[in-house]
Amino acid sequence: MSAPMSRRRLESTAKDQRVLIVEDEFIIALDMADTIEDMGLTVSGIAGGRDHALKLAHHADIALVDVNLSDGATGPRIGRELAARFGITVIFMTANPEQLIGKAQGALGVVAKPVLPRVLEQCIDYALASRLGGIAVMPRELQLFPDTHH
Repeated sequence: MSAPMSRRRLESTAKDQRVLIVEDEFIIALDMADTIEDMGLTVSGIAGGRDHALKLAHHADIALVDVNLSDGATGPRIGRELAARFGITVIFMTANPEQLIGKAQGALGVVAKPVLPRVLEQCIDYALASRLGGIAVMPRELQLFPDTHH
């Protein structure tokens, strides 16, 4: 295992990370995008369903994925594909976390909607730290999945 990154290098690398929003409620997606951009990060795109999410996957490092999308309850499948095929750190955001039981292989965790901007920021910070080998406080609203190693 390599030595932890210096805080300055970690912060610089974190700013290069791109966030994909997979959410079919456009107003919610725009609010999330505003929060992410206020953090100094780049939103790589907003997708309302599986096909669009997979097209944008090459430009993402972290994905925020809803369960129920414009093409049905495809979120769990999208999350698995983003994690396995593209190495993306996935956090599900859904009003129905129980729908993910046994279906979220490879994802970091889930947050129940509605998600306050402060909680979204904390979840993204935690995902960045998990992805880049840094340290961050895990938000109490984030339920980690047991089958992932961080």
